[in-house]
Amino acid sequence: MDSTIFAFFFIALLSTTRAFDPCPSLKPKSDGSDLSIIHIYGKCSPFNSPKPASSWTTTVLNMASEDHQRLTYLSSLVATKPKTSVPIAPGQVINIGNYVARVKIGTPGQLMFMVLDTSADTAWVPCSGCTGCSSTMFSQNSSATYEAVDCATSECVQARGLSCPTAEPSNCLFNQSYGGDSSLLASLSRDFLQLANDTIPSYLFGCIGAVSGKSIPPQGLLGLGRGAMSVLSQSGSIYSGVFSYCLPSFRSYYFSGSLRLGPNGQPKTIKFTPLLKNPHRPSLYYVNLTGVTIGRVKVPIAPELLGFDPSTGAGTIIDSGTVITRFVPAAYDAIKEAFRNQTQGPFTSLGAFDTCFSVTHENVAPKMTFHFKGLDIVLPMENTLIHSSAGTLACLAMASAPDNVNSVLNVIANLQQQNLRILFDVVNSRVGITREICN
Repeated sequence: MDSTIFAFFFIALLSTTRAFDPCPSLKPKSDGSDLSIIHIYGKCSPFNSPKPASSWTTTVLNMASEDHQRLTYLSSLVATKPKTSVPIAPGQVINIGNYVARVKIGTPGQLMFMVLDTSADTAWVPCSGCTGCSSTMFSQNSSATYEAVDCATSECVQARGLSCPTAEPSNCLFNQSYGGDSSLLASLSRDFLQLANDTIPSYLFGCIGAVSGKSIPPQGLLGLGRGAMSVLSQSGSIYSGVFSYCLPSFRSYYFSGSLRLGPNGQPKTIKFTPLLKNPHRPSLYYVNLTGVTIGRVKVPIAPELLGFDPSTGAGTIIDSGTVITRFVPAAYDAIKEAFRNQTQGPFTSLGAFDTCFSVTHENVAPKMTFHFKGLDIVLPMENTLIHSSAGTLACLAMASAPDNVNSVLNVIANLQQQNLRILFDVVNSRVGITREICN
């Protein structure tokens, strides 16, 4: 090859390499209602992975070990209580913060990577001057459209669950504790929220002034629940009560999925199962899980272990903030036994996982099917098994609910949702699930 031509191709290749964006999906797509979802510790995330973390398996194990905080929170929600006794104030959620979306707040818009939470309604972000917050904060004084909400407003009463202590004008303040682990002080505020190319004016959120503990996401939380202060409720007719997400696999290098808001662009062919509503906790996405099949064996699970009971909060929810799926102990024991009966041991434990075996036997591991009313989902094997850091063990990626929480709730968690499109249609009280490669 002529040296001049070679130099030309080399320079062109070098220029292309420099221009290559390894995280192009972080940029909003042409569809104004489609946002990228990234794992909080993925390569395209602005957040650093916990140390030490030699592999993604270690990271997942560390996150799963903290699931008990999330389950304690969820269990506290499902108990029968007067609505006013459990405020839906900003920062109600104890979460591990697994998936985040790129949003903008204020005028001009300030970029934040906020945790997605399907079991929370309110949004909240750390604001300038916050004590104990991360270095990235929302500068409320730099936004031309920021407004603090007065304590006497109906929104404040709704958010606090309590009336104001005085008739004097004052900001709507919240002081929340988190199981002795974390707490925050926030004030209810309004500003523009930009989701890709969509803008929601006068969006209510908590502006955090102080935090303590380690459970609060660094750049805040975006509530995708069913309640009055969630994205769906505050966006009015923009999204018609519809959204879906596709969570990327842990095996993906860049961990980029999508959050799709509104009916446009949703799957044309998808099967649905009804959403159930707990009047004491209407924000949670309850579904009717009727059974589990391992291989060709229907697991013998007593109906009351899966059945929906709003008086006790029992049943099954789909949750984006829990890492691994948890069943009430008796149901999990039956699932574990059926799985072990069709898999070659011996079996060992690894962190939260109690059914681990040699990867040389992985090819005989049975598939798992979740049966919902009107919908069956065969889990991809990567949603059923997780591998040890050394690659010598494969583990059933599920567990029993911890002994120290109210064990009436089954939680279908995000590891089992990966590479599935989960569509929530709140207006028609249904949820659809279909296979999709999310990366």
